[in-house]
Amino acid sequence: MRHRKRTVKLGMKSQHRRATLANMVCSLIEHSQITTTVPRAKEARRWADKMVTLAKKGTLHHRRQALAFLKQKAAVKKLFEELGKQHGDRAGGYTRIIRVGARRGDAAEMAILQWTGTVVAAPATPEAGKATETKAAGEKK
Repeated sequence: MRHRKRTVKLGMKSQHRRATLANMVCSLIEHSQITTTVPRAKEARRWADKMVTLAKKGTLHHRRQALAFLKQKAAVKKLFEELGKQHGDRAGGYTRIIRVGARRGDAAEMAILQWTGTVVAAPATPEAGKATETKAAGEKK
């Protein structure tokens, strides 16, 4: 039984998992939203919220702690200069997860992870995005 074991393994070894989550948080900082599977989004949300908390504190020590996890100076700079101030008055819950349905290839439940301060429209259902194609009367496959 896995009672009281917080770490979600995500089918990876620890080094791979840590690098994947760090890259996901960096992509979230850079693009303001990412699309991934629900378990990965939930785990990345934990780390993204921790990084914003460090950015709100804003000291050199906290900047070095964020850099130790993220490994990308540009992401840390944007985190501390923009996102820390953007979420300055908020006590927590800096990200939201929007479920968008199943992935076509393996039916994995997909989600969008985005910052709560940004207003980005959720995509329509996958069926609504498909354009209906019609073939001309004389055209063959």
